[in-house]
Amino acid sequence: MPRYLQNLELPISSEQPQILHIDLNSCFATVEQQARPLLRGRPVAVTNRLTKNACVVAASYEAKALGVKVGMGYADAKILAPDLIMVETDPPKYHYVYKKLIKIMRSYSPTIGMKSIDEGIIDFHGTRQNVNQRPLTVIGHEIKRRLRDEVGSWMKCNVGIAPNRFLAKTAAGLHKPDGLDVITRHNLRQTLSGMKLTDLTGIAERNQARLNAAGIHTPLQFLDAPAATLSRQVFHSVCGDDWYRRLRGWEVDDTEHDTKTVGRQFVMDEWQPSEETLLSRLSHLSETTAMKLRHRGLAARGVYIYLMYANGDVWYERRLFKMPVYTGSDVYRRMMLLFNNRPRYDWVRMMSVSCYKLEAAHTNQISLLDEVNKEAWLSEAVDTINSLYGEFTVTYASSLAAKGLIKQKIPFGTTRYFELLCNRA
Repeated sequence: MPRYLQNLELPISSEQPQILHIDLNSCFATVEQQARPLLRGRPVAVTNRLTKNACVVAASYEAKALGVKVGMGYADAKILAPDLIMVETDPPKYHYVYKKLIKIMRSYSPTIGMKSIDEGIIDFHGTRQNVNQRPLTVIGHEIKRRLRDEVGSWMKCNVGIAPNRFLAKTAAGLHKPDGLDVITRHNLRQTLSGMKLTDLTGIAERNQARLNAAGIHTPLQFLDAPAATLSRQVFHSVCGDDWYRRLRGWEVDDTEHDTKTVGRQFVMDEWQPSEETLLSRLSHLSETTAMKLRHRGLAARGVYIYLMYANGDVWYERRLFKMPVYTGSDVYRRMMLLFNNRPRYDWVRMMSVSCYKLEAAHTNQISLLDEVNKEAWLSEAVDTINSLYGEFTVTYASSLAAKGLIKQKIPFGTTRYFELLCNRA
């Protein structure tokens, strides 16, 4: 915000709501219940890997009512819900629902965006005059009906309508499951008065503590706080100005952020993994990280590795290189340079690899070096074969032992790699 405006109060946006936010209720658990009728009405949890150490990544409303939460271990969840049914993620099912939802959304406006696999927004700006003249509440109820008719009778969604993306998402979370709410300048204060700071998307414990330290303890106090207080005293950055505008219904979240890092992580499947086991898992993680890079048309100059040991200690190391890489073999070689420096006093429990300092790969440009061209062409050929004949039909011998053990997790916070995941599922 310009300096000359910092002392002026920005009014609450008077624009009529043009943003509709759709949130599929307990998406992955509900999809499983839709596909398998015997699970309907029963406590269901979804996990990425079905083992005794499984972690809940999604829970049905029946399970949530018994206290089961996302992130909870299977053993703890079973104590709260003895009849809990744990199922493993099934990406093709979610991909089917994802495609159906996108098709429904695009029938109302060309401007849509998927915030995650189970959340999307429809921007009605520019369509109200000639395309969709009906009230957005009518359209919201119609989307609910179409979801049931075109996907399945067990499917439900929350719909939020507001002037900007943030308040539309807030509205979508007010009455779960299967609610529909509208936030405008007329009911904004009333809506915020019934909420806690941590009910606001983006305000977790750390940001709550920052706000509390500035004497802000409720969403209404947050709304009334001056922009200068938020930017200089609370967030110490322009994020404070963004929050000042966001809470007042002005749009600040309609930009696409560049990818900063690409990576994978894996909780070890063996309690006392051998050196051979560790290397096979590292090779597989490096290979699939490189797949993500190529899927986004990126190459990386920096690599980072993170290990957690059985006693809770962690070790990590990063390194920048002059030349960018995007093939599995190159990523693996660079990871090995770091991995060989690791402490060896305890058993590794979790391994994470990632690439940073990303740039365009320029794989369509022929190099003056023949060996560089051969490696690029080989990588492209392998990707084509795997796309046609299935996941890891051609893979590195070093990662064969991990094939089938390290499964691609469902990317809950983004849809950037969902297509890649489903193409290889």
